[in-house]
Amino acid sequence: MAEEKRIEELSAAIRYHRELYYNHSAPEISDSEFDALWDKLKSLDPNNKILHEVGPEPLPGTVKVEHKFPMRSLDKGTKDEDIIHFIRQTTFGGKRYLAQPKLDGSALSLEYIAGNLFRAATRGSGERGEDVTLNAKLIGNIPKRLNLAVDCHVRGEVVMPLSIFEEKYKHISPNPRNLCSGALRQKHGDGKAHAEDLIFQAYDVKFPNKSPKLENDSELLEWLTNAGIKPAPWTVFNSEELENEMIEYTKTWSEKRSKYEYEIDGIVFKLDNLDQRELLGMTAHHPRWALAWKFPSQEAKSVLLDVDWQTGRTGVVTPVGRIAPQMVGGVTVENVTLHNVGELQRLGIKIGDKVLITRRGDVIPKIIENLGKAKNEDIENRNHADGRLFEGTLLHREIKIPTICPSCPRELTIDGAFLRCMSLDCSARTARALTYWCRSLEMDGVGEKLIASLLDSKLIETIPDLYKLERSQISSLERMGEKSANNVINELDKTRKLSLSKFLHALGMERIGPEVATVISQHFINLESLLNWAKNGDNSELTNIDGIGDKVAEILRNGLNKRTELIIELSEVIEITEVEEIEMGIFDGKTFCITGSLSKPRKEITLAIKNIGGKVVSSVSSKLDYLVAGDSAGSKLKKAKELEIIIINEIELFNLISNNQVEISNKKKTLFDYE
Repeated sequence: MAEEKRIEELSAAIRYHRELYYNHSAPEISDSEFDALWDKLKSLDPNNKILHEVGPEPLPGTVKVEHKFPMRSLDKGTKDEDIIHFIRQTTFGGKRYLAQPKLDGSALSLEYIAGNLFRAATRGSGERGEDVTLNAKLIGNIPKRLNLAVDCHVRGEVVMPLSIFEEKYKHISPNPRNLCSGALRQKHGDGKAHAEDLIFQAYDVKFPNKSPKLENDSELLEWLTNAGIKPAPWTVFNSEELENEMIEYTKTWSEKRSKYEYEIDGIVFKLDNLDQRELLGMTAHHPRWALAWKFPSQEAKSVLLDVDWQTGRTGVVTPVGRIAPQMVGGVTVENVTLHNVGELQRLGIKIGDKVLITRRGDVIPKIIENLGKAKNEDIENRNHADGRLFEGTLLHREIKIPTICPSCPRELTIDGAFLRCMSLDCSARTARALTYWCRSLEMDGVGEKLIASLLDSKLIETIPDLYKLERSQISSLERMGEKSANNVINELDKTRKLSLSKFLHALGMERIGPEVATVISQHFINLESLLNWAKNGDNSELTNIDGIGDKVAEILRNGLNKRTELIIELSEVIEITEVEEIEMGIFDGKTFCITGSLSKPRKEITLAIKNIGGKVVSSVSSKLDYLVAGDSAGSKLKKAKELEIIIINEIELFNLISNNQVEISNKKKTLFDYE
């Protein structure tokens, strides 16, 4: 139970700080602190949905853009061992890799039609971004027309040269990254920075129609150069000493990081061969063929000034430390996570103590060590992120652990290292669940403030109540006229018909992010089947899906059963549509068993089959469609012959894949019949 609560706290903290980072360009913690939170959550719960979402949805009131090619997040690493594992295990000993500096700016997608710049969009959630075409056209090295009349989507990072930052903007922002995001998203040229001061550097290109016949990603980067777009610098590794060379490359960049012309926070390694990437495919969360290796975390000292307590959507009450402003890795930090009561006790910390904080990449900063009682000189000569002089007062006292929920009068329950509000009517839990529903369904103009106003006015208590609102009720609220009320009703009406995957995601269950909700929905097809499984089904029905383990299956089951009443009420006011049964690939519905010694790693062959719809099982039965047999195949080969199962070798399997054949018609004999 303690671990589950710790996971909930980490999830909430990551979501909060990511929202500030992506949508407000106002992070409260450093990248290394955020990375620390991220890494801790990943170690406790690698399938947590927050780890597999790229970022929060774009802010309401902006033009949304559906990414034809989703802008996925990458798997992360920080140690030499992560690079070795990536080469040996994740990519099965690839022979050729590409590396580029991980630029620390704002991701951008450029869509070209017939060589003309049609649209530019931010990454947003990875699935949907925000149209920023007008500002992108002001960036000097983004061509409005390519040298080639092609349709393509170019992905890259918008960065600000550090020389320009130092000359013009150092007094405005603690780092260039925040300025990049703000300059792209400003509506009337009223941002803190000018888009003309930014640079675009590409790292990928996708083709919706005809693509050039190239073998490697490095060739695509050369193609981009010839087309008139500047890629980020790249290095290809293609030797017998891959591991040593790639590890040495990270050390080289670590040394020259401070002198590089742009901010970077790591190195991105990618398998260079495009066909091999296709075979490796994706997990439910990220591509298997890439690794974002990040520079080690940075540490600094500050003073704990106070502790606030916040109730999350799941009822966990978490402490947030307020510290004297401290610059860590280019970001001014004033808030740190303290995780739970158990962490306070472990640190033995008090208000007024000097503390060591760490920040890892995008993760929320945290206190890692108590350095004892602080002195007045420890809080002097500090500045807030906006440059104002810090004028805090040093006090020394114990941290008071609350007994009553900060958001409702309910007495808190101590559960191991955690505090929990058990009231389902708690205003914080209700408000956050409602807000999550509206955000995940991308309702423009229906945010936290409106939800709070509706709750305060007793107009809603649950999610289904949203769909019973009338225009007159909304327009009667403060700052909500008839036009705003019409907009809210229109946004609600747009969500009266939802796909099962969107509905499932919007319920806000832990670890059920968009990708996981999609694969679950594709399996169950309709809500009735899903609810029947929650009551009577077996976890193995879900764990057969790549990327879903027992823990996620159990969380889904418990989450659905706890929400049965809510789901029934919602199904009465909205329509939840069935998932169309789509062909996943040429092997859709086909089962395979693999046996014997093969030239390729068995995992690679398994992934190749799964990526085009096939299912790999461990035993031979009459239901099996194909047996893939290598050298020294034993009892499975014998049984397959007895059952007249189609037997193919490794070469024939990949011929099937490359030739888009579904079956070897009327195959009566195999190579094994001529032994």
